[in-house]
Amino acid sequence: MAADTPTASRRRWGSTVAGVLVLGVMLFPLYWMLNTALQPESGLLQVDPVPGGLDLSGFSKALSDQGGHLLTSLLVSFGAVAICLAVSAPAAYGLARFGLRGSRTMVFGTLITQMVPGIVIANALYNSYVDLGLVNSYFGLMLADASLGIPFSIVLMRSFMVSIPGEVLEAAEIDGAGPVRVFLRVVLPMSRNSLITSGLFAFLFAWSDFMFALTLNTTDDVKPVTLGIYQYIGAHVGDWGSVMAASVLSAVPAAILLVLAQKYIAAGIAGGSVK
Repeated sequence: MAADTPTASRRRWGSTVAGVLVLGVMLFPLYWMLNTALQPESGLLQVDPVPGGLDLSGFSKALSDQGGHLLTSLLVSFGAVAICLAVSAPAAYGLARFGLRGSRTMVFGTLITQMVPGIVIANALYNSYVDLGLVNSYFGLMLADASLGIPFSIVLMRSFMVSIPGEVLEAAEIDGAGPVRVFLRVVLPMSRNSLITSGLFAFLFAWSDFMFALTLNTTDDVKPVTLGIYQYIGAHVGDWGSVMAASVLSAVPAAILLVLAQKYIAAGIAGGSVK
């Protein structure tokens, strides 16, 4: 194998430096958020660039004030994931394998739904939720948050299920498996990567939701952490250490899931792009 030329080596080093600079710019807000959280006694404009010690009092206060809201967000987000996958997996399978007339139009219409502003959907849902008695309920918020991930999940899983060899499904049918059993025992295990990817994005959509949480809840019975931090800022505008600590805590579950599922995300997206 030929050695790299000086020009190629300089380009490689230049790309590395540029990538590090871009990564530093993107991660700087996260660093400053953590830095401020570790200096709870400092004002927003008096924060030192580097914390002098590990003062975790802001985290303990934030956890005491926002711990219940974090649990609410976890419950709502995982519930939204379950609803999203329960709806989108069969829908994607039907669009991928049953040769439905107008399936491409359906997929295009599914994508169009993601272009509608959230505030429009939230206002329309509120009127329906009042009639159905779903306002200020966990299930109502789960259902609304699940709608954020269903279009993306249908498109992603359909593109993956289309690539499943028809011979595999025919072999299962010859062995006596019905359509439901083929879907549950063959299609879903083969679509594991796309299922995990869809579930992760559905979780992130629900975890970061603010519009539905604000519009569909008129009491404090169901308050996710996004709404809790929003109200927390208004009540603790002089205590930015605790506010930033609450923000750091709210980012931890999503970060953990992203780290654990990163290989499935890459495989799920890449698998759906190969026909």
